[in-house]
Amino acid sequence: MTDPRLDAVRALVRDIPDFPKPGILFKDITPLLANPVGFNHSLELLEERFEGERVDAIVGMEARGFIFGAALAARMRVSFVPARKPGKLPAEVERVEYALEYGTDSLEIHKDGLKKGDRVLVVDDLIATGGTAKATGDLIERMGAEVAAYAFVIDLTFLDGKAKLAPTRVEALLEY
Repeated sequence: MTDPRLDAVRALVRDIPDFPKPGILFKDITPLLANPVGFNHSLELLEERFEGERVDAIVGMEARGFIFGAALAARMRVSFVPARKPGKLPAEVERVEYALEYGTDSLEIHKDGLKKGDRVLVVDDLIATGGTAKATGDLIERMGAEVAAYAFVIDLTFLDGKAKLAPTRVEALLEY
């Protein structure tokens, strides 16, 4: 028997065919975000997966990782650290560049955002190929902190992003 909260979260993720291009079935979380009960369920379910574990900070990737990461950090009473696109953070940053299917991208974190030895939970709405999450984890480790786990609302299992993050723990509420 599944948790009824999980069923409620699943019911609030809608499919958008052919977005952003033909052949893609986009998993849209905006109905979940618009529903306070469903959004709260998603946060509760993520929080429960890490009860009793030491987490010092949550890093969320731009942009939807900010939504889930900041809200989860507030619930867990830990700091939230944004991983942003280049040029968006005002203080000194650490930066990581990573490969995309057609080119590269970069993320930055404030140098003072994490402390050496911090145990960090990396949070985003969705894992696809795992490239952005892996780059974020590499950046966290380069800063002297440790990736305790990765947490997502949705895992697109057919893209096998979890394999890129192994052996680090990966939690996802929903799998497609």
